[in-house]
Amino acid sequence: MKNDSSAGSAPIRTVTVENLPIELCKILKMEGLVRSGGEAKHVIADGRVILNGEVETRKRRQIVAGDRIIFAGVSLLVAPGADRTGEAAHPQRRGVSDA
Repeated sequence: MKNDSSAGSAPIRTVTVENLPIELCKILKMEGLVRSGGEAKHVIADGRVILNGEVETRKRRQIVAGDRIIFAGVSLLVAPGADRTGEAAHPQRRGVSDA
């Protein structure tokens, strides 16, 4: 289901994650947008989270570099962190480019 809602005038906050992919519910908790993993799962299941422009209801959806998440007026852009070799780790969803 498409959803054209946006985070309004809120700036996009870049979230750097070292170990990608990561579950959607963990990103919400890690960024302090919810108080617990249980709350994260609840808001996702209720359809209150937008992932890449569409409502996402899968709590354990795997998030990769380049994904955009909107929740509670906050817009997040997931970026790869450095892996243990010091190189950027960046698994990406098929069809998503660096451009």
